[in-house]
Amino acid sequence: MSKLVEVLRGNEIADISRETLRQILKAGGESVASDETWKTSNDPEFVTKMNRVLDLYNNPSAHGRVICVDESGPLNLQPRTGRGWCAACRPKRLRATYNRTQGVRHMFGALNLGTGRLWNHIRDRKRWTELLAFLKSLRARWPGEKL
Repeated sequence: MSKLVEVLRGNEIADISRETLRQILKAGGESVASDETWKTSNDPEFVTKMNRVLDLYNNPSAHGRVICVDESGPLNLQPRTGRGWCAACRPKRLRATYNRTQGVRHMFGALNLGTGRLWNHIRDRKRWTELLAFLKSLRARWPGEKL
């Protein structure tokens, strides 16, 4: 909304505040919103697989646990600038860029739908071996149960 106010002022169309613009748009039944898009898979069996997963969410098995697993990364752990408490002196300067001397990290996470409990492993690499080790650690939590 701020950008629209700037454009209106810059093109000498109107000199109004954000709140005034919001009220004008609301009176006209309009609002400023971002577009949302949805991308689907090109897998021919996508709908069948999606329905199976949704059925597990809506009707968890009474004879086992429903565990959702996902991977995330690379996690870019770096210092962030911003306000903070410091002595009344010159604050320590941060570089504009950050050298990732320790590399990046990857996270494997799991959610137990029955209890809402989360588990995660953070690793230096994201390969099939790390994912398999994470899955084995989940299997070891519930030996003999159906996952």
